[in-house]
Amino acid sequence: MSFNAVSSSTNSGCSFSKSNKPKHPERIDTQEKDGDVALDDDDGDDLLTLKPSKQKVKIHLKHRSKNRETEPKKSVSESTIRDLTRIQALHRRIIEKKNQNTVSRLKKESQKSKKQIKPVVTPAASPESYASGVSGQLVATLESGVSLGAGEYFMDVFVGTPPKHYYFILDTGSDLNWIQCVPCYDCFEQNGPHYDPKDSSSFKNISCHDPRCHLVSSPDPPRPCQAENQTCPYFYWYGDSSNTTGDFALETFTVNLSTPTGKSEFRQVENVMFGCGHWNRGLFHGAAGLLGLGRGPLSFSSQLQSLYGHSFSYCLVDRNSDTNVSSKLIFGEDKDLLNHPNLNFTSLVSGKENPVDTFYYLQIKSIIVGGEVLSIPDETWRLSPEGAGGTIIDSGTTLSYFAEPAYQIIKQAFMKKVKGYPLVKDFPILDPCYNVSGIEKMELPEFGIQFADGGVWNFPVENYFIRLDPEDVVCLAILGTPRSALSIIGNYQQQNFHILYDTKNSRLGYAPMRCADI
Repeated sequence: MSFNAVSSSTNSGCSFSKSNKPKHPERIDTQEKDGDVALDDDDGDDLLTLKPSKQKVKIHLKHRSKNRETEPKKSVSESTIRDLTRIQALHRRIIEKKNQNTVSRLKKESQKSKKQIKPVVTPAASPESYASGVSGQLVATLESGVSLGAGEYFMDVFVGTPPKHYYFILDTGSDLNWIQCVPCYDCFEQNGPHYDPKDSSSFKNISCHDPRCHLVSSPDPPRPCQAENQTCPYFYWYGDSSNTTGDFALETFTVNLSTPTGKSEFRQVENVMFGCGHWNRGLFHGAAGLLGLGRGPLSFSSQLQSLYGHSFSYCLVDRNSDTNVSSKLIFGEDKDLLNHPNLNFTSLVSGKENPVDTFYYLQIKSIIVGGEVLSIPDETWRLSPEGAGGTIIDSGTTLSYFAEPAYQIIKQAFMKKVKGYPLVKDFPILDPCYNVSGIEKMELPEFGIQFADGGVWNFPVENYFIRLDPEDVVCLAILGTPRSALSIIGNYQQQNFHILYDTKNSRLGYAPMRCADI
C-alpha cells in the first residue's frame, strides 16, 4: 500500500463576526408535541411542520490546521499524553460506574420517584408514520483542534438568546453537554468569554425536585433538596484531573441549517439539557465546554432523537488538509451513505454485555497486517461483566490503542514486514518509526480489523502511519494499553471514513469516503 504525505497549510482557523449572528433563527423544541415538530421563526412567518425522523441534520466540521512553527514531535507527544490520561479515565469510569444515569447515592430517591418520572426525550416516530415532510440539513462548524494543541474535533455552537458563539469538544465517549459558566469559580483557560446565563433570556434552571435531576450525578456530599426553586446540582467525572460541577439546566442551542438548495439558515434547538459548569478542571484545550454524543439519554444525539431519529454520522477530513475543507456531522438518516456500495456494518455491543451505556463497544475477532491474520489471544478482545477489556470507537481519543499483548504482536508484525527503510531508534512515544528521506511514495503493509460478526474494516495507510515533517520520519500511529484494559479506535484512524452510529439497530456503519466532497 502506498503512502503519500500531505503538507500542512499555514492558514489558521476561521473568524466569526457580528454579521454571522442569526437575526431571525427558527426554533426547534426538543420537547416534541403531538408527534410533530413546529419550526416557527421570530417574525411571525407561517409555521413549518416536520415529521420527526424525516429530517436530516448536516453539521460542517471545519478543519483548522496547525501552524508550521508547531513541532510535530511535540504535538504527537502532547496528544499521546492526553490520550493516555483519557484512557485511564474511561477505564476507571467503567469500573467504578460513576457516570451511570442514576448513581448509588441517589438510588433510594430514584426508586421512590420512579413511577412519577416520564421519558425526558420523546421517542422518534415509527417508520410507518413518516410523512413527506421537508428534508433539511443542519449545519454547524466542526474543526480539528490541532491549532489549539488538541487532538479532538471541535464544533461551533451558538448558545442562549441572543445566541453567542462557543467552541465545544465533540465526544462520543461521554453524555453530558456542558459549558463553563459565570460565575466561574475554578475554570480552565478557554478561547473567548465564559457563558453567562444572566445574558440569556432562554436559560432555565432545572429544579432539584424535577424528575430530570435524577439523570445526573450529584456532588459529594449530596445537598438536601428543600426549597421549591432550588437548582439541580450535578457532578460529572472524566478522570483524576478532569471533571465538571455546576447546575443542571435548559437552554437554546442554535445551529446553522443548510437546505438542499444550498441556502443557509439558522435554527434553534430549544430546551437542551446541559450543565452550567462553575467548577471545571481537565484537558479541554481552548474549548468552552463539551458536547456529548454517547449512548446515554443526556447526550446531544439522544436529545435530538425525537427530531431526527436514532442515527447520526460523521466524516472527518484528513487532519493535514487545508483549512477551507470541512468535516461533517449529520443527524438523521443519510440516504447517500446508506446507498454507498462500500458501506459495511458491525454490531454494537449493547444490553447486559455493555457495562456502561455511554460507550460504543465493538467486538473485534482478529487483526490483519499485510494479509496475515495475527495470532492474538481471544480473551484480549473480550469484555468482562466487570467492565474490563473490550474495544470502543471514540471521537475524543486521537490515536488508536490496543490492549496487550495485541499491541506488541501488531508492532512486531509491522517490523517484520516493513523492508527497505532505515529504522529510527529512540524516537519519542511512537514505535516503530522509519526514515523515509528522499522517498516520495513508500510501500507499507496493509492493516485491517475483522469483527466477530464477519465485518472487516480495512484502513488506508495514512490512517495508521503518521508522517512527521521536516524529519522525514513515518511512525506507526498505534500504541498499547495494559493487559485487560480498554482498546480504542481513535479519530486519527477514522479519517476519510463516513461513520454511522445506528443505535436503533445497534450497529456501526463505515464507508471509505473523501470527506471533503460530502
